Amino acid sequence: MEKQEIRTFGRRHGKKLSSRKQSLLANILPAISPKNAKNTGDLILEIGFGNGEHVRELAIRNPASIIIGAEPFMNGVAALLSAITSESDNQIIPEYKNIQIWPDDVRKLLHDSDIKFSEIWVLHPDPWPKARHEKRRLLNSDFLNLLGEHLTQNGQIIIGTDHWEYFDWIAEQNKKTALYALFPPLSTIHTRYQEKNMAGTIEPKYMILTKSIPNPEI
Repeated sequence: MEKQEIRTFGRRHGKKLSSRKQSLLANILPAISPKNAKNTGDLILEIGFGNGEHVRELAIRNPASIIIGAEPFMNGVAALLSAITSESDNQIIPEYKNIQIWPDDVRKLLHDSDIKFSEIWVLHPDPWPKARHEKRRLLNSDFLNLLGEHLTQNGQIIIGTDHWEYFDWIAEQNKKTALYALFPPLSTIHTRYQEKNMAGTIEPKYMILTKSIPNPEI
């Protein structure tokens, strides 16, 4: 019997979507699915992209790469679709044509494919701060191992969170994997979730995980 995954995210639907966003979900989303993504070219994955601000930044910074954004919250998916399409004709804006969207639990995509990524971004994942909810945290050792399997030899997993206790927990979980960790000072664009800073910390902390011994100058 297939193992039942513990749900690591909250609701899948929020407030009612506008007619335009509903149309984008019905007509544009299926055309930019990564279901048929191949190991050709450079692939970058962002997990839990929220409203998609960082996905769009990745697309602009990496025009020769395919950017796959995974997000189970459909209102966030609709927000990204709205931002990457023209209001006049609902067509994808040229600088965002390298974006693909997986509107579901990313584990379903990873378990069913052998695609490799040069970068995997996980920014501000839900920290599930209550002790009874700890099992719902996404970045446990099993999931980190799964990400490692989908990393190119020189690829990187970049994790950022403003919940410092969760950050330390992830670092402890990573000790159960074969991945190497660095804790560099990084700067990323401010997303809506970073601005909320529910943990009340001064700034986010970041770690980079790699399959090989990392360059200390990163």
